[in-house]
Amino acid sequence: MSEIIRLANVGKNYGDFRVLQNINLSIAKGEKIVICGPSGSGKSTLIRCINHLSPHDVGTIHVNNVELDGKNKNVGAIRCEVGMVFQNFNLFPHLTVLENCLLAPMKVRGKSRAQAEETAMRLLGRVHIAEQAHKMPSQLSGGQQQRVAIARALCMEPEVMLFDEPTSALDPEMVGEVLDVMVELARGGMTMLCVTHEMGFARKVADRIIFMDAGQVVEIATPDEFFDAPKTDRARNFLSQLMH
Repeated sequence: MSEIIRLANVGKNYGDFRVLQNINLSIAKGEKIVICGPSGSGKSTLIRCINHLSPHDVGTIHVNNVELDGKNKNVGAIRCEVGMVFQNFNLFPHLTVLENCLLAPMKVRGKSRAQAEETAMRLLGRVHIAEQAHKMPSQLSGGQQQRVAIARALCMEPEVMLFDEPTSALDPEMVGEVLDVMVELARGGMTMLCVTHEMGFARKVADRIIFMDAGQVVEIATPDEFFDAPKTDRARNFLSQLMH
């Protein structure tokens, strides 16, 4: 498979605190990556650097052969190709579900309303929420709002989808419906990087698991390798805490 994301010697600081240190990764097109690790390990910062929400300080990031150098170069081009779903749904409260999905394709991609609406309704159907298209976000459950957020990101027809702990703000009974949508998306061939503590999802979907600690990539492994025979003490300690 061809490479779609490459990070070379990427670092990020907040003042004197080094959030990311010497990150080197290559992600293939269509690959499903789960990023896990303890709180404060740099997981969310890593994926936020990929679409310049947190500009990196050193190193280079390439997405689909377009370079992101930590400044403002090529940011618009990258964000057209990289969709992101956050912990909190970040839907516009004054717009309907459908209008939330139409905004970026019309404003950024230049699609007509008819084109954008056809795509939006198809994708709302894909996440099993098309019947809610004309409701306001406040009328939906948390799980439904997160599924709308996924559809909204997909409406830009991105090459890559980033998920930053997409189920952490949900009530437990709503987690499954969002994970089911993400599993379907993975089966459809989308390149995905997902920060999550949902280890069942990780084992089911991931091609590789990236374990981070203290701003560094400590271990990269297949799900079977990571869960059955982690190579480092830090990974073993992390997994033992999750299992209790």
